[in-house]
Amino acid sequence: MTNLTPNSSFSVTLRLQIPNRVGMLAAIAQAIAESGGNIGTIDLIEQTRHVSIRDLNVDAASTEHAETIVQAVKAIPDIKLLSVHDRTFNLHRGGKISIVSRIPLKSVSDLAMAYTPGVGRVCTAIAQDPTEVYNLTIKQNTVAIVTDGSAVLGLGNLGPHAALPVMEGKAMLFKEFAGLDAFPICLNTQNTEEIIQAVKHIAPVFGGVNLEDIAAPRCFEIEQRLRQELDIPVFHDDQHGTAIVTLAALFNALRLVQKPIADIRIVINGAGAAGVAIARLLKKAGAEKIWMCDSKGIISTSRTDLNEEKQEFAVKAQGTLAGAVQGADVFIGVSAPGVLTPEMVKSMAKDAIIFAMANPIPEIQPELVSKDVAVIATGRSDYPNQINNVLAFPGVFRGALDCRAQTITTTMYLQAAHAIAALVSPSELNREHIIPSVFDGRVVTAVAAAVQQAAREEGIARS
Repeated sequence: MTNLTPNSSFSVTLRLQIPNRVGMLAAIAQAIAESGGNIGTIDLIEQTRHVSIRDLNVDAASTEHAETIVQAVKAIPDIKLLSVHDRTFNLHRGGKISIVSRIPLKSVSDLAMAYTPGVGRVCTAIAQDPTEVYNLTIKQNTVAIVTDGSAVLGLGNLGPHAALPVMEGKAMLFKEFAGLDAFPICLNTQNTEEIIQAVKHIAPVFGGVNLEDIAAPRCFEIEQRLRQELDIPVFHDDQHGTAIVTLAALFNALRLVQKPIADIRIVINGAGAAGVAIARLLKKAGAEKIWMCDSKGIISTSRTDLNEEKQEFAVKAQGTLAGAVQGADVFIGVSAPGVLTPEMVKSMAKDAIIFAMANPIPEIQPELVSKDVAVIATGRSDYPNQINNVLAFPGVFRGALDCRAQTITTTMYLQAAHAIAALVSPSELNREHIIPSVFDGRVVTAVAAAVQQAAREEGIARS
């Protein structure tokens, strides 16, 4: 039996034939509850005098847990299990996105304008003035979501085919939250130079490029080179989206405990793309004492195994993560499940702040230390204070594309973080509400406005 919380990512639909007798539905609910499941909607599909057929949506905590629930229901006398469907797999079946035409083709004249011969005049206009591509095509509202599948979620190097469901989901988020048309580009190469060239070759179609799930340290060079060689915004969400939302949450957590960012000591566990980007943005925001740890402990100047990005944050201190967190004010985890223990948390400074963002299992389960810290946040939606990139990247791209920014800068990240944090008013701010909901309709507008203002102040907005 798992000790994780049931959630919709492991939900199943049970279609049951149930005798029309008093207490039968209650018996089913009891069996599910005793198995640790959580019942969602119940739909009546068909009913006769003798039986009813119902669909029950049930959340589980894992695939194995879902099977335990199914077996418990099957064991109830006179209940017939007609089918079981994994709701997450059903949602993905056939893909999650599609391309639709904005303009109906109902006549020969429609066709003549949308395609040949009328389209030729538009092509000529763009050839004569290339900036017209932003006005006369999809480019001004379109983002390429590019991956090589080398670092898919927390699952590792799964390759381009297995990365596609994530990129489809990203495209959905762009559309739903920011009205941007995004398309998955899953490249069948993990060669740095080939990735750079592939993105450069497809860039004419897109107003911006969102790099996704590309492993460190390769992702750093790819982003840097593309920013130098393209005239459209390039944004690695695993780095900068994570950093923006983390900083926004930290701004508000520090307001709550009344500690200045320049005075605190921050421990970041995980020195990959996200960890490095968070550390860089925290420095930009005024943090002065940052200790970064990887699987070998504190990133120390005494170590000889550090890459260029890790060297940037090397400190004189040496030791393990347990030693690093002693007396620390803030722990930020972008690493692995269970690496932070309750004893380590208790050794931190008064009014400690914990951001345990490993997904789906955080560095420490919040319920283990909720009484020992001032604030705790995770990357999960079933706990308070979810630090989720969707608070950042739709608005960042919406703002950058609307002002036709040539690039996306650290100043834009900082202003985006301030904009997100400001959406939680002083009267709303509490230990379980340091960050707005991903469904807060104000977020994209606020972030886009902050990005545009920063672009204009830096002189990189072209409209």
